[in-house]
Amino acid sequence: MSPKEHNKVAGIFLMVHGGIQAVILAFMALIYLVMGGTMFLSAGRQGAAVGLVFVLVVAFLVGIAVLFTLPQIIGGLKMMREKPTARTWGIIGSIIACLSFPLGTAVGVYGLWFLFGDLGKWFYLQGGNQIAFQNHPPPPPNSWQ
Repeated sequence: MSPKEHNKVAGIFLMVHGGIQAVILAFMALIYLVMGGTMFLSAGRQGAAVGLVFVLVVAFLVGIAVLFTLPQIIGGLKMMREKPTARTWGIIGSIIACLSFPLGTAVGVYGLWFLFGDLGKWFYLQGGNQIAFQNHPPPPPNSWQ
């Protein structure tokens, strides 16, 4: 695969993984906010106080979860569009994806392998220069064959 294809695949993986997390996050937030709203509307002052605290805690946790999801989506989108800051966002998104075992770990390791490897360095640090990639000597043959 060429560096451009690796970049596209890594960007798609980051966006898909971040998107899956965002959908799950939205679904869980909706469930817990409905539960908190139900407690808030329940009988008495104590139920309202507990419901309000519950909603505030859920909102805080959703905010933290968004901080872990958003860099993956942004990094994948920037990598797909080949923006100048894509390598930085891709590294951040890949590191965060590694925290989510097993699918996120695979996505993160692949992204980090590409972005820190020779292909990613040539693609981003030399402006996607295919000539440098083509002039590079081929890898040595596998000794195990």
